Amino acid sequence: MTTIVVIAKECLPGRVKTRLHPPLSLAQAPELAAASLDDTLAALATLPATRRILAFDGVVPPLAASGYEVLPQVPGTLDVRLAAVFDACEGPTVLVGMDTPQLTASLLEPVFTDWSDEVDAWFGFANDGGFWTLGLTDPSGDLIRGLPMSRSDTGSLQLNRLTDAGLRVSLLPTLTDVDTIDDARAVARPAPGTRFATALDAMLAAGGTGVLR
Repeated sequence: MTTIVVIAKECLPGRVKTRLHPPLSLAQAPELAAASLDDTLAALATLPATRRILAFDGVVPPLAASGYEVLPQVPGTLDVRLAAVFDACEGPTVLVGMDTPQLTASLLEPVFTDWSDEVDAWFGFANDGGFWTLGLTDPSGDLIRGLPMSRSDTGSLQLNRLTDAGLRVSLLPTLTDVDTIDDARAVARPAPGTRFATALDAMLAAGGTGVLR
């Protein structure tokens, strides 16, 4: 009985992945973000979740999330929005973002096979110091609310918050969060068959900047 939550923004120009411009255009950046979100949803599709939620900031959800409950994000900073998501859930809940298109079902498989009475939380660092996933047996927004976000120590602070609360945490692999074009290249290289890599390849080739080099 595990809930999967994907937190995402509507992929519109000027709202997502603005740090990819340049070399990508302001129109291409949200297209790449949409490909990343689609890859994320595809990776999660085979996992045996009993409930699927899209915590969404926007108006038109992606078609790939057609089987998801859409939960509008509350106003506020990221910690407030994440906290509200966990407060809205009951039972084991795992949240992932939309910025790690290299995600595969196998990376999250332990959450569905090894979530025993000896594990209270699952946590995956992002390479920029944040985190790409957080799973809680007993979801509570108080474990996140007030945490400084988008810093190089956000992940460490979040992990400390969990352990200080007495939770037994199992770590998942560190993934690269796509913020810059160098991040995008690094993520696309080992995953050439993804929508993300295909889209990036076409964009860079069209722009004359080279193909995933």
